[in-house]
Amino acid sequence: MISVAIDGPAGAGKSTVAKLAANELGFTYIDTGALYRAIGQACIDRGVDVTKPEDVLKILPGTDIRLILKDGGQRVILNGRDVSDEIRTERASMTASVVSAIPGVRSFLLDLQRSFAKSADVIMDGRDIGTVVLPDADVKIFLTASSESRAERRTRQLAAKGIEADYNEVLSDIIKRDYNDSHRDTAPLKPAEDSIIVDTTELTLKQSIKRVIDIIRDKL
Repeated sequence: MISVAIDGPAGAGKSTVAKLAANELGFTYIDTGALYRAIGQACIDRGVDVTKPEDVLKILPGTDIRLILKDGGQRVILNGRDVSDEIRTERASMTASVVSAIPGVRSFLLDLQRSFAKSADVIMDGRDIGTVVLPDADVKIFLTASSESRAERRTRQLAAKGIEADYNEVLSDIIKRDYNDSHRDTAPLKPAEDSIIVDTTELTLKQSIKRVIDIIRDKL
């Protein structure tokens, strides 16, 4: 099986680029960030204080997360309920950032993530795919962009969904999440030593996808 790891900070376009690249190449796309968002949503649903790791760990045994392909997209099922839209809110994003720093949460999801790569050719995106989850991935890419560019994109995405968002607040959240993700003790966000850096600040979505596909085809 062929595995491609795409890592990078929040809002860099990893999910969109990885999904469309996977479609073009005939690979299976796995959005690992959705798994952490699902854990965060489980905490929100149950009123768990995510600043208390011990409380988060208590709910894991009773938390069932599944990824299914439906209508050409990936749906996230949490304890039998489709939460694909709920986990995309800013609250869920920030909660996911906090719970992802808990070692027990990362261990809980590690085997699940690796199992996907054993069953199909995959493009998997996240924060630590190339460094921890799939350290032997055939291709490793670190997708990034300036925080300002990412905030602009995120604000536009929310507006397209009818969600009002203040650019400055979105930028502040992205900067905060970058700090949390890169300074956590367990699997901090950083490029794998053998990854290829792709900065999409000045690239269109189409150009970003082409760049990633070209890298993958060149490596394989």
